[in-house]
This record gives sequence, C-alpha cells and structure tokens, in this order.
Amino acid sequence: MDFKDKVDGRTGRKESMMNKVRIIAIRQTVYPDLMAKYENPIEHTCDVREGEQWISVDGQCPDGMCPSAWDSMREFVESLARGEGNFFDGWMKNPMSAMISCNDGFRPFSFYIEVIV
Repeated sequence: MDFKDKVDGRTGRKESMMNKVRIIAIRQTVYPDLMAKYENPIEHTCDVREGEQWISVDGQCPDGMCPSAWDSMREFVESLARGEGNFFDGWMKNPMSAMISCNDGFRPFSFYIEVIV
C-alpha cells in the first residue's frame, strides 16, 4: 500500500497518512415506469442533492452521507484513501477517481469520487 509517511513530533514514530477523498453527487436518474410497476408508494426516499459534496477522511464514511450510497462506494473510497487506484485497468481518465452509483434501482444517484491532492 502506498501511504504517505508522517513523523509524530512527540514520539518520533512514523505514522501513515491516508489520502482525503472528495465525494460529489453528480446526477440522479429516476425511473417512474419502474416505480409505478414495482415499488410500493413511499413518502421519503433520499436527501442527496446534485452538487452536494462530502470529504472522507482516513477512508471513513463522512457525516451526512447516505448509508446506502456509502455501502455502494465504500471499497472504492477506502482504496483511493490508501493510494490505490487505476480501477479496471484505465477505466477513468483520472486514475485516482471513480464514478459509482448508489444501489437504489428506482432513483440511483451517480457519485464522482476522487483523491484530493
């Protein structure tokens, strides 16, 4: 794993620093035909809004992040935080990023996740 090293001023020990990862809600797609055919009516679904951003520190779920969306992206965020990337051999133009969708089949959100440099 490719961690940045930092020396603790009090103990003199090396500590590994993980990358911060920005998560941006890019776009939501809604499938009214699937909702009408398969979904029971519900009043409240998702609080995420296009353009909303979060910062993951040490590969952890940011405050306010939708738990279901986090479940879909967690492994990618953790990998980017550790300095890994280049998912699926060159899938993304920026190798230290990914485009991930949440697992809501009726109204999925697409999230762009990237290492903050």
